[in-house]
Amino acid sequence: MTSENQTPATMAAVQLVGHGGVDQLQYSTEVPVPKPGQGDVLVQVTATAKNNTDRKAREGLYPTKDKGDVTSFQMGGEATLTFPRIQGADIVGRVVAVGEGVSEFRIGERGLLDFNLYPDNRRDINLTPDYYGHGADGGFAEYVALPSDQFHRVDNPELADAELASMGMCSYQTAYHMLTVAGVAAGERVLVSGASGGVGTALIQLCRIIGAIPYALSQQDKADALLALGAEAVLDRSDMSQFTEQVKAVTGGKPIDAVMDLVGGEMTDAFIDTMIFDMKQRSTYPRLSIAGASGGNLSEIMWTRVYLYQVQIFGVSHGTREEAEQLIAWIREGALKPVLHAAFPLSHLREAEEYFVHRGSNYLGKIVIVPDSQWDTHGKPFALT
Repeated sequence: MTSENQTPATMAAVQLVGHGGVDQLQYSTEVPVPKPGQGDVLVQVTATAKNNTDRKAREGLYPTKDKGDVTSFQMGGEATLTFPRIQGADIVGRVVAVGEGVSEFRIGERGLLDFNLYPDNRRDINLTPDYYGHGADGGFAEYVALPSDQFHRVDNPELADAELASMGMCSYQTAYHMLTVAGVAAGERVLVSGASGGVGTALIQLCRIIGAIPYALSQQDKADALLALGAEAVLDRSDMSQFTEQVKAVTGGKPIDAVMDLVGGEMTDAFIDTMIFDMKQRSTYPRLSIAGASGGNLSEIMWTRVYLYQVQIFGVSHGTREEAEQLIAWIREGALKPVLHAAFPLSHLREAEEYFVHRGSNYLGKIVIVPDSQWDTHGKPFALT
């Protein structure tokens, strides 16, 4: 165990120095180690999962008015991403020092971060979401200072640190919030787009936990892995020409109850089709939760289809404190399983970004970044082969 006065003055970290390509990610070994403030813990980072939001924030792909804007999250009224910024939201590590008001008994704990920068103390709502790695420094570094009440202890010796990071809140909490805001219930049929990514694989598992039936949309070479994870069936993303017929074939002719849309673009209209082709068979309103736009930021939809068929649409970015705590409980119970694709050393973050963007058909789950000083223990067993 280490106390604050034994931590080094500087650390290795990757700093994002501006919007743009991977050249904006600068690796340095001379970044000051943060000090834990009141109510904080200082965490020695062992693994941090990559998320698509890291790339989108770097490239400035969060426009809300002008589709050509290069910008980042501004739900609180102004941009909170300032440069240089250390990215990385899904942080795992061990407490090495504590700030004022935090028990020293926490030193040595392994934990997982609830990644949100909450605007207030409300537990059931999060109206202006921001997150570590965007509005405050994150985990692509050797050390990070975090709120003690959001760094949740997870002992579970069966989970390696990299595996625990792959279960981080950025994906799992987003997935859970997609389900909760849409009121998905046991027995309902749920279509999961982008099923092979971090949020998609989380959705499949969470559907099974609450008793819903997940249908995955993905490439067919990932079908066996998605079925093993809990998908009821895997629909072929490479052929969307008769998509509703595909759905009917696997549901026995029944409509989808709710769609979890991570793709957007021209697919959104096709997703709505799967819910409204036979309204007489429905017992609930069609629901569409949207938490991504990997297939395009603009969708053309006839509003008459939305209001005549009473399609309820929910936009989702982050979840709540209550949802984060429920997810931590499920992780501790072993109800959720890690889906880890590979680990990269921190000094190779640019290569990890390039791999993530151009990932091939064998990609499933999460990429995790491990500090070079922790590589042999926490990264090497999961290195890309």
